[in-house]
Amino acid sequence: MRKITTFHWAVFCLIFPMIGQAGPYDGVYKQTANAECALVGVDGGSLKIAEGIFYGVEVECRMTSPVDINDMDATIYTMECSGEGQSWNERAIMMADSAGDGIYMIWDGYAFRYDLCEEGEY
Repeated sequence: MRKITTFHWAVFCLIFPMIGQAGPYDGVYKQTANAECALVGVDGGSLKIAEGIFYGVEVECRMTSPVDINDMDATIYTMECSGEGQSWNERAIMMADSAGDGIYMIWDGYAFRYDLCEEGEY
């Protein structure tokens, strides 16, 4: 039987609280003002961020290597994406809007604002 060392216990205690925790941008967001929040990942539906994964239209991205932007409510992520038989990595910025009911998502050359779906809409 292996003995659990103090080091292993410390690593476990640091990592365990992070498992399954909601991220700062977790939620279901409308692609358009009249989007159907119950339909995640389809045109005319919604987008979802949950536990470090972005679910878009026919794409799924792991949000890795977060870097907080100084003096802003924003984070830069490396997005490890796959969809439609392809895989790729890109950087994206996630930023809370000033009203607190949505997010901005900024990719190289593109910026999107998404309103948060209300509880019961999905």
